[in-house]
Amino acid sequence: MKTTEIIFQLNNNLKIFDTLFSVNSESEIKWKPFENKWCLLEIVCHLYDEEKEDFRPRLAKILNGDHNWDPIDPQGWVLSRNYMEKDFTEMLNKFLDERKRSVDWLKSLNINDWNIKAVHPKLGEFTAYQMLCCWLAHDFLHMRQILKLKYQLLESGPGKDMLRYAGDL
Repeated sequence: MKTTEIIFQLNNNLKIFDTLFSVNSESEIKWKPFENKWCLLEIVCHLYDEEKEDFRPRLAKILNGDHNWDPIDPQGWVLSRNYMEKDFTEMLNKFLDERKRSVDWLKSLNINDWNIKAVHPKLGEFTAYQMLCCWLAHDFLHMRQILKLKYQLLESGPGKDMLRYAGDL
């Protein structure tokens, strides 16, 4: 994909996430299929933190030739940042606002060479283009996670026996 297409899709994903995070009740926001899986609240908090502290700042570092990959702890943040105590609507709005800032920033860039490299501590050489692709892939992974979670919630209800009519996953 061209960088302009990736940026376009990141922008488009604003509407997709807004729709995917449409919920009917507090119980749906915090519902988990298993204790070790994330609920919608934890997912939206994670997306906000990743938007603010991972993808945009790290891409900026790569573009500026900064090889310092500040450590992050997305799994640990769930507990250390008390995701389950956050307000869902507030976190969704914060994520969507942060994404808008990211897209505006991406659109403002005048980059001729997206193959600028940094060295990731575990992955080795990592280009700005690869970071942009990972940003979009991260969106798609969490969209899939949200859809699976919503399916599992439906599957846990009284109509679960007839879901086979809808088809197989």
